[in-house]
Amino acid sequence: MTTAASPLLSVRDLTVRYGTALALRDLAFDMPSNSALAVLGPNGAGKSTLARALSGLVPPVAGTVRLDGRDLTGQAPDAIRRAGIVHLPEGRGVFPTLTVLENLRMATARDRRGRSAALERAFEIFPVLRERQRQAAGTLSGGEQQMLSLARALMVDPRLVIADELSLGLAPKMVDVVFASLRRARCAGVAVLMIEQFANRALDFADHCLVMRRGRIVWAGDADLAGPELLRRYLGEATAA
Repeated sequence: MTTAASPLLSVRDLTVRYGTALALRDLAFDMPSNSALAVLGPNGAGKSTLARALSGLVPPVAGTVRLDGRDLTGQAPDAIRRAGIVHLPEGRGVFPTLTVLENLRMATARDRRGRSAALERAFEIFPVLRERQRQAAGTLSGGEQQMLSLARALMVDPRLVIADELSLGLAPKMVDVVFASLRRARCAGVAVLMIEQFANRALDFADHCLVMRRGRIVWAGDADLAGPELLRRYLGEATAA
């Protein structure tokens, strides 16, 4: 169990290769329970590879990943999901021809006895989905589709959500919807690891920040210490929304 002194997520010396190329090199960091971590960096820095390694989609060649003290290193994605890590990759993870309600029900296909309680929890966090439960998911706005994707993730009662570029390609108002949805997830007690193109928005949301370049962590600290000068140094022109 996590205590006040022990992290929810603990990553040590995590290394990933694609063939002969090193994609991640000796990454090490911790996340407390119900915290938010912004992972920033230029394209090709290894941010999405980190997300895929944590969720079991790519195997590390070295290092460890622990959740709540449990070693998840090298386990299959389904096992990692059941342990409490849910990965929301780029793109909207919804079935567009199914209704909102049908999309949510699919998230609990393996636990039909707990479906009613999980649905009610999702509707409490995202009331707009209750109003639109009979609407086809593909007719929702982009931000609302991301909200539905996050609601599906929260129905399995995760400890940690990895949000990989959820705002990609969205209009500014829909970006607001995404961030509001992630705040609701935190209010529900879920930790959030955020990979985000809008650096300033991510830093406003997060407690802590990692900046990556070429598969390494080049800066780590409290999010409120990652000011414009640091962003310009590592990311070029800071991005805002």
